Amino acid sequence: MSDHHGHGCHDEHRDGHSHSHETPLEDIPRETLWGIVDHQNVLAFNVTAQNNIIKPWEERNDETIFLESDADDQMMIRIPFTDASAKLLSILIKAGPGEQTPARVQLFVNEDSMDFDDVAGKQPAQEVEIPQSRDVCEFQLKPTKFASVRTLTVFVPEAQGAESCRLYYIGFTGSFVKISNQPIIAVYEASPRLADHKVTGIHEQLAKQQF
Repeated sequence: MSDHHGHGCHDEHRDGHSHSHETPLEDIPRETLWGIVDHQNVLAFNVTAQNNIIKPWEERNDETIFLESDADDQMMIRIPFTDASAKLLSILIKAGPGEQTPARVQLFVNEDSMDFDDVAGKQPAQEVEIPQSRDVCEFQLKPTKFASVRTLTVFVPEAQGAESCRLYYIGFTGSFVKISNQPIIAVYEASPRLADHKVTGIHEQLAKQQF
């Protein structure tokens, strides 16, 4: 079921008027999780070019870099985080223009090898409807569904009438915990003697073990 609430941006309504449900995001300083995204391994599927739209907040309105779907109006983006488990509070999206705006976006958590063939058989953690807007929209995420995210897959099922969809910016707010990949090295000895252990000689002992 789509999430109709919890977003802040300027909606383009059918009556031709535009208004904001919340304070415009441009007026709010943002601390995003851009720094823990594994940018080198972000991968987009069915796009005309592999452009990185996971930009710093200061570059959110740059429309020279974007992702556009290729063969049809579907798109998928796999976003891993670098040595971190993220607790996502919201997702920030700038899309469009007009009918190239995704009708909705589905979010899948920790599906490291997911592709288009897998979508039908999986339940997204959350689905949000995207209004037609040239502003950045913020969508609140369900805390229990996004409490420990290592990889987030963003799937666009369709555009709002156009033959292709377009995304300019994706960002996240929340917190994270670093995950160490370094092995713990322990050195054991059968009968340790106090005289053999000098605090100032630890580096010398390690050097001897290397030869």
